[in-house]
Amino acid sequence: MEAIAGEILVVPFFGQGHLFPAMELCRKFCSFNYKSTLIIPSHLSSSVPSDLRCHSCVEVVEIQAAELPPPPPAEMNAPPRHPFRQDQERMGGGIESFLAERYGGSGVTRPDCVVVDVMMSWSKEIFAGMGIPIVSFFTSGACSAAMEFAAWKNKADEMKPGETRILPGLPRHMALTHSETQRRHRHGPPGGPPPHLHRGNGFIRGGPGGRGPGGPGGPRGPGRRPQWMEGVESSIAVLINTCDDLERPFIDYLSDQIQKPIWGVGPSLPAQFWESAGSILRDHQVRSSNRSSNFTEEEVVQWLNSKPDRSVIYVSFGSEVAPTMEESEELAKALEQSNRPFIWVIQPGSGKPGPPVGLFGEKTPGSDSADEGYYPHGLQERIGNRGLIIKGWAPQLLILSHPSTGGFLSHCGWNSTLESIGRGVPILAWPIRGDQFFDAKLIANHLKVGHILCSDKDATEAVKKDEIGQGIEKLMNDEEVHSRAMALKSKFEAGFPKSSTTSINSFIKLLAK
Repeated sequence: MEAIAGEILVVPFFGQGHLFPAMELCRKFCSFNYKSTLIIPSHLSSSVPSDLRCHSCVEVVEIQAAELPPPPPAEMNAPPRHPFRQDQERMGGGIESFLAERYGGSGVTRPDCVVVDVMMSWSKEIFAGMGIPIVSFFTSGACSAAMEFAAWKNKADEMKPGETRILPGLPRHMALTHSETQRRHRHGPPGGPPPHLHRGNGFIRGGPGGRGPGGPGGPRGPGRRPQWMEGVESSIAVLINTCDDLERPFIDYLSDQIQKPIWGVGPSLPAQFWESAGSILRDHQVRSSNRSSNFTEEEVVQWLNSKPDRSVIYVSFGSEVAPTMEESEELAKALEQSNRPFIWVIQPGSGKPGPPVGLFGEKTPGSDSADEGYYPHGLQERIGNRGLIIKGWAPQLLILSHPSTGGFLSHCGWNSTLESIGRGVPILAWPIRGDQFFDAKLIANHLKVGHILCSDKDATEAVKKDEIGQGIEKLMNDEEVHSRAMALKSKFEAGFPKSSTTSINSFIKLLAK
């Protein structure tokens, strides 16, 4: 066996949507003969598959919550710290203890670098204090980061109603409209809040590392400097979960603006995703899941087998966001009145504002485990076998890879966007927060493999039943969009993009200097 070339620490943010790309990045580093040490909070332990734990070049380090010291006497009567601030301090203390124990001794070889999720930029000082070079990792795409930077640089907050502003350096079809800035400002900036601090209504409940009141600098509207820059400025390089075929103009723009090495190293999807092109991919073969569901994978695939090709609209907003209670009811009415078969995935707490639990699993003040959020009671009985309403976890890779699936009504979270593109399923975008708005614009305006639901709607208005129904019909009947989605899919049928392999190789060469 060839000697290990070095060690790279990888630190994802707290949610599964950030963990999954980080795990795949670890595997890629291993293919270049680097040991990867994945540092996660203990609550994510069950989401790490056994094959990664058994990988000869991967170590999974679970950080237990560090005990916080009592506050100084002068602060005894101060308002209680925000739950996420406490989580951050406890996680930071755990990381510091691990680093001191593992690398604090004299003569101990330090890691070549630490790859830190940009949502974990608050931890950079911990690693810098140990003399470990920092690399920033965007688990979202290049378009969202580039658009946010360009909006700030070009003072999009000063736009007038009805105005459209060209963003120099970016494609003209990505020009920003005033209504788009208003929708994003209502729902929050790219990156969004920590997953356990946000649910449903799109308004930010922030804290350090989040984006709302209590976070560094307060609310981040379109006129504020992008918060991710705070981490990038102290980094030796930037890695982005994307590739040239999807976002080359946006990678180039960021490179020109930031003046640091920037590489697209994705999509960070499981190896089985690339190996199973053209066939149905079973989720249990790829990812661990500790979440319950009212349908098994086999039941889902049997239901899909009973439907015509490209007939099913798949509706899912991921595990961290959802429409409001009011809009969820409108969605239920639209699906009921439609004649199309559908799968609708509804998460516990859907439609309700957070925060449900803290980082380490404890209930946060004001949360109520008995309040399960929105569920369309009676709908399954009324629509019968035409629809499948999944409560909890759903086998998304299976659904998107099945030939019966013809469209995806999605929040445009980046992982879901990549999975849909990779399987040739066009998207009806219903963005709810942060980077999802720019992901939706990328899908509709740049890649042209989908549409945006109510793209010209006023930011203060709720989405209505008829608008949802019309959007679904527009997507499912648009043959040009379906053709472009299949053409884009074909670029990934050869496997992991060659441009991203070249980028990872360039990054490894940087470390070896």
